[in-house]
Amino acid sequence: MKFVFIVNPIAGSEDKARIFKNIKSAFRHNDHEMIIEETQAQGDAKDIASRYAAEFGGDCVIVACGGDGTVHEVANGLAHTDTPMLLLPMGTGNDFAKKVYGTKDIDVEQIISKFGFFGGDIEYEVKPIDLIDYNGDKCINVMSFGLDTIVETVGRKMVAKAPFLGQKAYTVAIFPVLMKPLHYTISFDVTCVDRDGNEYQMKEDNKDYVLFAICNASYYGGGFCPAPNSKLDDGLLDFALVNGMPLHKALPIIPKYSDGKANEETFPGIITTGRLKRGRIWMEDGSNLLGNCDGENFTYNEVNFTVEEKAINLCVLK
Repeated sequence: MKFVFIVNPIAGSEDKARIFKNIKSAFRHNDHEMIIEETQAQGDAKDIASRYAAEFGGDCVIVACGGDGTVHEVANGLAHTDTPMLLLPMGTGNDFAKKVYGTKDIDVEQIISKFGFFGGDIEYEVKPIDLIDYNGDKCINVMSFGLDTIVETVGRKMVAKAPFLGQKAYTVAIFPVLMKPLHYTISFDVTCVDRDGNEYQMKEDNKDYVLFAICNASYYGGGFCPAPNSKLDDGLLDFALVNGMPLHKALPIIPKYSDGKANEETFPGIITTGRLKRGRIWMEDGSNLLGNCDGENFTYNEVNFTVEEKAINLCVLK
């Protein structure tokens, strides 16, 4: 089996060189082939993953070594192929990995060891999971609009200037963003699913809102949790829609939102939560949506999206 390690050289910890030295040493004693591909520019991870998938199919594993940006690109390169993806979270936020490995306290060396990359037999199971298709691109984690997009942007700039902040930068970024009015507008028409499996439409024009998170997984923004009960393979997306509000009402919601405890039961009339399958989101005036997918901002004024069931194969721990 070929294991293709796609590495973002600017993401992650200072221990990366030592970690890869140990992995290389272990590969000398097994029958697998280790290939390292470093990315140089945006889009490289997608292209590399797509190229290996086309050539080797199920006879190789793409190992995404970076943060959510690397995972996003690799997922786009592997969607609807036989080649599975394996995550080694070496980025800043690692939000999708938090869902995959069931913890907010990511220990990448422990994960590497459990997969057998530090010696012994390499073991994993392959699990097909869902993706979100949005305007032809793929989202593996969370698509969101409003406040959190601004926080993501500010947090990323903070990390660039002060790398030591790590994922804490996204928490710090909230405070300057909150100094501005928490009122944005968005229009949407989405197909939701109730607890009995029945579909219904939720539609609003020029909705006054703070944020709208549409989630395949659970975490984003450095650990905020809008969808604690999400499942990666259920053919459904969880969502959280927060109405526009003054700052004093927003402050008590933030810690609950971070902990996955902000929903329509804990904040009735302020937050709407549920599940959906597909929809259309747009700006009535034709301006760009304040939105992102997997932490990558986009410049669409309209997004058409749908859940794609079991669209990518993911390597998980046994």
